[in-house]
Amino acid sequence: MKILFNKYHGTGNDFIMIDNRESQINGSDSGIIAKMCNRHFGIGADGLILIEKDSGEDFRMKYFNADGKEATMCGNGGRCAVAFAAQLGIISDKGTFTAADGVHRASINSGVITLGMNNTKLPDERGEYLFLDTGSPHIIVETGNCDDIDVDIRGRELRWSEQFAPEGVNVNFMEKIKDGTIMVRTYERGVEAETLSCGTGVTAAAIASCYGSGPGKYSIDIITRGGKLSVGFTIKEGRASEITLTGDTRFVFEGIIDTSLL
Repeated sequence: MKILFNKYHGTGNDFIMIDNRESQINGSDSGIIAKMCNRHFGIGADGLILIEKDSGEDFRMKYFNADGKEATMCGNGGRCAVAFAAQLGIISDKGTFTAADGVHRASINSGVITLGMNNTKLPDERGEYLFLDTGSPHIIVETGNCDDIDVDIRGRELRWSEQFAPEGVNVNFMEKIKDGTIMVRTYERGVEAETLSCGTGVTAAAIASCYGSGPGKYSIDIITRGGKLSVGFTIKEGRASEITLTGDTRFVFEGIIDTSLL
């Protein structure tokens, strides 16, 4: 079967995007999806996103990790889905879509996409780490120098640690650069490696960076290996709300893949 696809990235977090409103690909075929995401024998990506029809919102986003398994919310993937939906003419400068964790609102301004994230509880202490669920589960490991961390080795150890079994967890190493600015490196489950950035991960890290600061409105700039993002949120009554993830996205290329050759 030949499938038309687009390739996008959000601060280096890259995705295969498919307009699946006419059901040209079966999302239950994890083997084909994993092969398409393979960087040596397929297109290559951190994940694959299907844009599908939705009865209540502008579209539905179905996200699959590079291992081919349908996954939870992906922040950078959501921003790329919004850019792709605009390219398809589904939305213009504003839109709403349904993802695994519910409905999201987004806006586009000169290529920069602001994505509304769902409310979440404030960080939960898990030993020496902070845990948050920002659409996907994350732990935050504060460090004095992100560049010194072997993310693939240390991240893999924590991702599979017994306290987060059986599904495991995403692991974020966070360095506070100055007030309002942090650096984050993420080991993503499902990709099973460090990615250049992770939208739900930097969202979790931004909220964690203000742990203990008390109620108020916050805006945090995040440096990742793939570029810069910003997260805004409000803390009150033990929750983070009005959460936004902002950054640019880039169309990379489009093509046709014959899945029978994978």
